[in-house]
Amino acid sequence: MIRNFFGWLLQPMGRIAVLIAVLSLFSLVAFGIYYTQQAPEQPIQFTHKLHVNLGVQCLYCHPGALRGPSPGLPTLTKCWGCHQQIAKTNTSPKLAVLKDYVLNNKEIAWVPVSQVPDFVHFIHRPHIAAGLNCETCHGDMTQVEIAKNPQVMNMGWCLNCHRTRFANDPERLTKLTDCGTCHY
Repeated sequence: MIRNFFGWLLQPMGRIAVLIAVLSLFSLVAFGIYYTQQAPEQPIQFTHKLHVNLGVQCLYCHPGALRGPSPGLPTLTKCWGCHQQIAKTNTSPKLAVLKDYVLNNKEIAWVPVSQVPDFVHFIHRPHIAAGLNCETCHGDMTQVEIAKNPQVMNMGWCLNCHRTRFANDPERLTKLTDCGTCHY
């Protein structure tokens, strides 16, 4: 039985079947990677470009970046604190969604855009302390309407950055490329 199967694989039709199976598997993996890197649908089409160009700092809406693993997403109170003072909030169709959340006293269910797996321990604070701007990883938000990942954020991407930044500092390079630094 097994001999017959391997014999069939060596025939032209068997090779074609293997090729189709490999291409199908590759396509499935490629689609999975593509799909996980897409910006999720948000409850409000928040325009980073507008807010950043008005001078709103990243840490105003994402204060958790200084304190813990999650930068935090803006609460209804945070958004309404500014928008209740802006006349356009009452007339803009885009802001009607925000107003509806306020009138119904319902929190905004933001969907995080940049997430790391549960087995990765990532904290923004040391990166900010090292002088990195938010734009280094998250891209130039003055050019982005709706937040999305400007690149694939994975372990290889992080390690490349650490190796580039600390190529001349072997002690820090060793610490920052050690598995236990992020995986514990």
